[in-house]
Amino acid sequence: MIKETDTKQGSYAGSLTLLTTLFFIWGFITCLNDILIPHLKAVFTLSYTQAMLVQFCFFTAYFVVSVPSGYLLKKISYKAGIVSGLSIASLGCLLFYPAASQHCYALFLVALFVLASGITLLQVAANPYVTLLGKPETASSRLTITQAFNSLGTTIAPYFGALIVLATAVKSAEDIAQLNSVELSAYQALQATAVQIPYLGLAALLLLMAVVFAVIKLPDIQVIDTELDKIVSKPFADKTSAWAYPHLVLGAVGVFMYVGAEVCIGSFLINFLTEPKVADLSLVEAGKYASFYWGGAMVGRFLGAALMQKVSANKLLTFNALLAIILVLTAVMGTGHLVMWALLAVGLCNSIMFPTIFSLAINGLGQHARQGSGILCTAIVGGAILPLIQGVFADQVGIQNAFIIPALCYAYIVFYGYRGHRLLEHR
Repeated sequence: MIKETDTKQGSYAGSLTLLTTLFFIWGFITCLNDILIPHLKAVFTLSYTQAMLVQFCFFTAYFVVSVPSGYLLKKISYKAGIVSGLSIASLGCLLFYPAASQHCYALFLVALFVLASGITLLQVAANPYVTLLGKPETASSRLTITQAFNSLGTTIAPYFGALIVLATAVKSAEDIAQLNSVELSAYQALQATAVQIPYLGLAALLLLMAVVFAVIKLPDIQVIDTELDKIVSKPFADKTSAWAYPHLVLGAVGVFMYVGAEVCIGSFLINFLTEPKVADLSLVEAGKYASFYWGGAMVGRFLGAALMQKVSANKLLTFNALLAIILVLTAVMGTGHLVMWALLAVGLCNSIMFPTIFSLAINGLGQHARQGSGILCTAIVGGAILPLIQGVFADQVGIQNAFIIPALCYAYIVFYGYRGHRLLEHR
């Protein structure tokens, strides 16, 4: 059973509404990376592999910070974890100011790591908290709804970033070499401002949210150990660690593959749409079209939340992954606007994947839910590793052929939706 120490069941709606703001803001911030990549790639004249260090440093934080965050949440409340996460993320945003002023790519990477560390702590706290605020049988639907607001943030971010960041014209390496010292300083200051102002605003917003969450009252939900046998499947009742659950471990691989695939597509999408044989768009226009990719995920999550009232979550996950494979392979082998819209449509397939994999993997963990959440969030490191691998492929065989990487990721998700999640039931 669930112990409710500070609130009644009827007040959960208010708490869930407030928590959706967290999902929105970290989705917005994460998706701004897709705008930063082409901007920094042009400003610092980077290769695809070097540009993907943006995602590598950002998502490596999930690998480094997630498990410690899980252990930290065993010592403190979910509320304290949320406030701490918001404060750390605010600090990361503030570091963008000196990084841009000094025109230092390495400092940008440090800022991204600190920012992502705060968001990691937020996710480790918020995801299982949402699953506990209500009936267990509707956990997937509830988490999908909150993730839909995460997608609202990812939908708005590319359009916002394209107008603010990419709208500042970036000179080629040859043009920069011809500038004198005064012109170079003015150019670098202009490029710095394009990044500094948005992230200063985000730092202020995150700090304000930290204050709000510090002063409000949230439900203190705890799993009572003596009632664990009512929550955990009988064959697993004696497990002492979340690592002992096969469906969790396979689910962590699923999260690794899903996040890697989603980030791979988002990271390369803008540069891909500027290719002459694809859509031949400008960087600004391509950035605006990226909103369709993330907007599809938002729409799909609202639809998915409704569909999962009628269709089992694992079946919907399997279907979406199969469709994603077809669309990505179309993007690899086709040309023209068909390729563009096929890749943008993958966002709709992505919609329910993370919350569904997360809910299936954490099912039945009982008192190990917080540790399990930390493990699953650690697997988000797929967003660091797989885009870097795709970057190497893009430099060697071309950006279009490199999309075979996310296609392989979706193939694993088909397996998890069809079979991997069942290992809880058959042991």
